[in-house]
Amino acid sequence: MNGGHAPGGPARDAPAPPVSDLPLPEPGTMGPPAECARLRAHTPVAPVRLGSDGVAWYLTRYEDVRAALADPRLIRPDITAWPPGAPPGDAPRLVTMMELDGPGHRALRRAVAEPFGLKAVEALAPRLRALADRLLDDLAAGSDSGDLVTGFAEPFPLLVMCELVGIPYAERDLFLGPADAALGALLTLEAGRSVTGFLRSYALDLAERKRREPGRDVLTDLVRRWDAGDLAEEDVLAFTLSMLVAGYRTTTMFLADALLVLLTHPARLADLRRHPEIMPTAVEELLRHLPVMNANVVLLAEEQVEIADRVVRAGEAVVPSIASANRDERVFAEPDRLDLRRAPNPHLAFGRGVHNCFGAHLARAELAVGLAAVLDRFPHLQLTADPRSLPWEDDSPAKSPLRLPVTWRNPAGEPCPAGDGVL
Repeated sequence: MNGGHAPGGPARDAPAPPVSDLPLPEPGTMGPPAECARLRAHTPVAPVRLGSDGVAWYLTRYEDVRAALADPRLIRPDITAWPPGAPPGDAPRLVTMMELDGPGHRALRRAVAEPFGLKAVEALAPRLRALADRLLDDLAAGSDSGDLVTGFAEPFPLLVMCELVGIPYAERDLFLGPADAALGALLTLEAGRSVTGFLRSYALDLAERKRREPGRDVLTDLVRRWDAGDLAEEDVLAFTLSMLVAGYRTTTMFLADALLVLLTHPARLADLRRHPEIMPTAVEELLRHLPVMNANVVLLAEEQVEIADRVVRAGEAVVPSIASANRDERVFAEPDRLDLRRAPNPHLAFGRGVHNCFGAHLARAELAVGLAAVLDRFPHLQLTADPRSLPWEDDSPAKSPLRLPVTWRNPAGEPCPAGDGVL
């Protein structure tokens, strides 16, 4: 598994392709990596290096990615058990709902099905809009320009998650840094391992506080189920760690990327303003088009698996590229084109199978409500910087701009920027 040789072998007589570096987007861009189109055409199951942690099979075609995400023979290892075969370290395990399996996982999914279900999320929509409007009012106070990332895209999903789950927003400076280190562990494994102890301790402390001072939130309900014997400690920890590590950050990145893409596609933005009724299909297309999940999913084969023309042996790693699958020309017509009316749209942004994202309804609602609030609040919104000069989050497989400087000043009849390119 470790080393510079291709894992496994061919299912047929084709020679194994040479090992290459993990494809990543160019710095300052969201991707998907430029190599993905070539790999889909010629090497859809390619051996790639995962830093110093060995070699994995990188999947780029929709059909293969879709199948791998739901294959029970492919499990997601936690970062403290990576790479396979390495001596166990001293760091406590960091198991989120993505790595949790068996009866505990099923019981936990049942426990969160109602608060994260479609009906509950629809009922939450007015509260989401109130939170969004409050942030935008604060951003606009006394100025005609500001930063949409720090002023809105970052705090909005975090506020929603904290309020729903029961994590104190006032403590965000304690957990944001460690949570981001864990989220980016594919590229910065040691940094991810270094925070596992803190995150587990913080999650346990939160649970104990809910036990002493219960609230009207999801975490309080899960602690009650733990005390009643319906859930185990590790189940509640897995949920809390999921929320801390990924319960808001990917939505933040989606929202920042969506705002950037719309602001640099003025014809699409104008169409969405004129026809707000297309927001549901627009959100699905943005989820497909925005390659936030460039390479965050690493799976481990528990037994031999055949994928396309390759045999993946037990103990070998697989990296299904959701970003590449969502641009597969075999499934999506003109896949690089942003079509806010695209339907059907069978994208894989939320994964598939037993570990598909249980917060998908909430994420969709946050994107729809957040975008609608921004467009309603700022009818003359424009970027005030060249998109090519924006600072980016380049230290993680998930890419998004760190700043979006904008103005909402009425241009007093000045023409809007021309053109409608593809970012």
